[in-house]
Amino acid sequence: MSRVSLLPLALLAGLTLPAFAGTAPVDPRIDHLLTELGKVRGIHGVQLSPDGRQLAWVVDTDGEPAVMLAKANGRDAHRLNTRDAAGSCRESSLAWAPDSQHLAFLSTCASIGAGKGHPAVVVADTRGAAAPVKLAALDGYARALRWSPDGRELGFLYVEGATRAASAVAAAKPAAGEIGVDGLEVQRIAAVPASGGTVEMLTPASSYVYEFSWSPDSRQLAYVAAPAPGDNNWWIARLYAQEAKAGAEPRALVDTRTVEGPLHGLQMALPRWSPDGSRIVFIGGLMSDQGATGGDLYAVPSTGGAVTALTPGIKVTPVWFGWTGADRLLVAQIRNGRSEVAPYAIDARHATAQAPLFALDASLGDGTAAMGLSLSADHAKVAFAQSSYAAAPEVHAGRLGRTPPPAVTAINAALKPSWGKAESVEWDNEGRHVQGWLLYPAHYDAKKSYPMIVAVHGGPASAVLPRWPAVGFGGVPFSALDYFVFMPNPRGSYGQGEAYVQANRKDFGYGDLRDILAGVDTIEKKLPVDDKRLGLTGWSYGGFMSMFVPTQTQRFRAVVAGAGISDWQSYYGENLIDQWMIPYFGASVYDDPAVYAKSSAIHFIKQVKTPMLIVVGDRDAECPAPQSFEMWHALRTLGVPTSLVVYPNEGHHFVDPAHQRDVLQRALMWFEKYLPPGG
Repeated sequence: MSRVSLLPLALLAGLTLPAFAGTAPVDPRIDHLLTELGKVRGIHGVQLSPDGRQLAWVVDTDGEPAVMLAKANGRDAHRLNTRDAAGSCRESSLAWAPDSQHLAFLSTCASIGAGKGHPAVVVADTRGAAAPVKLAALDGYARALRWSPDGRELGFLYVEGATRAASAVAAAKPAAGEIGVDGLEVQRIAAVPASGGTVEMLTPASSYVYEFSWSPDSRQLAYVAAPAPGDNNWWIARLYAQEAKAGAEPRALVDTRTVEGPLHGLQMALPRWSPDGSRIVFIGGLMSDQGATGGDLYAVPSTGGAVTALTPGIKVTPVWFGWTGADRLLVAQIRNGRSEVAPYAIDARHATAQAPLFALDASLGDGTAAMGLSLSADHAKVAFAQSSYAAAPEVHAGRLGRTPPPAVTAINAALKPSWGKAESVEWDNEGRHVQGWLLYPAHYDAKKSYPMIVAVHGGPASAVLPRWPAVGFGGVPFSALDYFVFMPNPRGSYGQGEAYVQANRKDFGYGDLRDILAGVDTIEKKLPVDDKRLGLTGWSYGGFMSMFVPTQTQRFRAVVAGAGISDWQSYYGENLIDQWMIPYFGASVYDDPAVYAKSSAIHFIKQVKTPMLIVVGDRDAECPAPQSFEMWHALRTLGVPTSLVVYPNEGHHFVDPAHQRDVLQRALMWFEKYLPPGG
C-alpha cells in the first residue's frame, strides 16, 4: 500500500484530468514553498551503453519526459530529435542494444509515427544525427523495453487496448458491467523484431505478467505472472519460464502457496538468469506492493526443482541485484535507512555479502526497478539517478568501485534545500534496533522549542530513504515551515532483515506504534521538541496509522490522513487488492474477523479527540474512498474537528499537478492551524 511515485506512468491517450475546483486559500509562505518544489525536474530513467561509452536519460523537459543522449561523462548532452511542434510528446523506457549503437525507447511523438497519443517502439542510431525510426506503433500501455541478448528482438510488457496504466496505484476504471469479468486488461510479454515488423504476444492471454527477463541465449523468458485481474493477484503470482515464442507452453517453477520453507506464502520479484542459464535467482519476501521490492535472495533451477534460500538471516534488505559473473552478484540494498551497493559471492547454496562498495544517505535508481543500477557489459562502470535531502536529482555515472560515482549532469544544480539539516536517528525498542530520519526546522535555534510532525511511510514493507521532495504529499516540506519532521522506519520496514519486515504481521498499529513512540522519546531527550505540539501524517499504510494511532494515544494534537484505512473489516470487501492481506493477517476476514477488528480505528473511534484532515482520490483501488468517508463521518458525528477532501479522477498515486499541489498545501495549512510553529 505504499505510494509508489517512481514507476513509469502510462503512455495513454486522453489522460488529461480536470483541475481541482476546490483549492484551499493560499498562505504566501506556503505558496512560495510549493513554487520552489515545483521547479525540480524529475529524472525517470538512466541507461549506460554496454560498452560504457554513452549515457542516456529521461528528464522532464517543458513539462514532459524527454530522452537525452551524452558521452558517459555527461558531456555533449543533447536531446534526441523526436519532438513535435505541438501536442503531447512523452518518452520513456530506455534500452540499449547489445551493439551499443542503437537506443530503443517508447514515444508518443507524432513526428515518429505514434498515433492518437499511443506509444510507439522507437530506435535511434546514436552514431549520427538521423531521426529515430519507428519499429512498431502500439495501441495501449507499454513499458519495460528489453533487448534480447542476441540483439534480434525487443521484448516489453504490453496491455493491448489499455484504458489506464497497468498499476494498482493508478486510478481504477469506473465500475461497470460484471465486476472481475468484463473489461479485464491483461499485461503480457510482447516482442517486435529489431528490424521492425509485427508485434507478437509471447505469453498466454490467461496470464498477467508483472516483470520478465531474457535468458542469456535469447531462447527463453523468465517471468512472474498470475491470472487477471493484475492489480489484485501479484501477491499470489508464480515464477514461470518458457520458450521466447508465441504459443510456447509456460512451465511453473515456483508457486509460493505450495513451496516449503521460508518463501511459503510470500512474494517474488526480479527473476534473473544465471550467466550459464542453469538457474534463476530472484528476491522473495513479504512485500506489500508490487514494485516496492525487498526480501532475501532465492534460487531455482531453470528447468524446475527445489528452491534454495541463499541469504537466510541477513540483517539488510536486498532490493535489486544483477549477475556480474558466474559466481558473483551486485546487490543494491537497504541497511539502517541507507542505500548500499555490495558485491555478493554466490555458489550452489549461498549468496554471501562482501564488504559494501559504498553507502549513501540518498535514494538511487535507474528507472527500471527500485534501486536499479545500469551497468556496462564488463561491469566496470555504473550509472543511476540520485537524490537526497541535500541534493536534488542528478545523473551519476563512473567507475564501479569504492567511491560513489559523481554527478555528470547539472539538471537541478540551482536548487537548494529550503528545509533544515537531516540526521539519522537510531534507538532500541523491545529487543529491536530501529532507525529513522529527522529533519530540523529550517531556521533552527537551540534556545527555542518546536512542534514536530511524525510522517509514517506507506507499505508497510517499504523504507524512508533520503530523497529530494517534489510537489505532492510528503513530510519534508514541513521542515521548511519550522517544524521538526520525524520519518521513522519501524518494524515492518525494510533495512533490518526479513524478520524485521515480518514483525508486524497480525499486529498493525501496535508494535510499530511503540517503535515510533520510542523514537519520539529518543528525540525529545536531546532536542527542544514540544511534546504538546506533536502532529501525525502519512499516506496509504501511513494513512491507516494516522487514523488508528489517535484511538490508542492522545499524544498527537493534529493529524492529516492520506488515503487511509479506517476499518479493515469493511476494507477487505471494498478494495481491489485483497490478496495482499492474507500474508499479513493470516486469514481472510471471513475466517478471522477478530484480527482485522483489532487494528480498525472505527472500533475505537470514541477515543479520538484529535483534529483530522482526511484526503483521498475518488478512484483509489488500493485504499478506497469509502474508508475515508467512514472515518470522516464518525469524527463529524462525535464532534471532532475534521475535514474530508476527495480528489476527482485520482487513484492511489495522484497525477494531476493541481491536485498534487493542493493536497500538500492543505496539509501544510492544517498543521499551521492546529500546531503553529512559532516557539
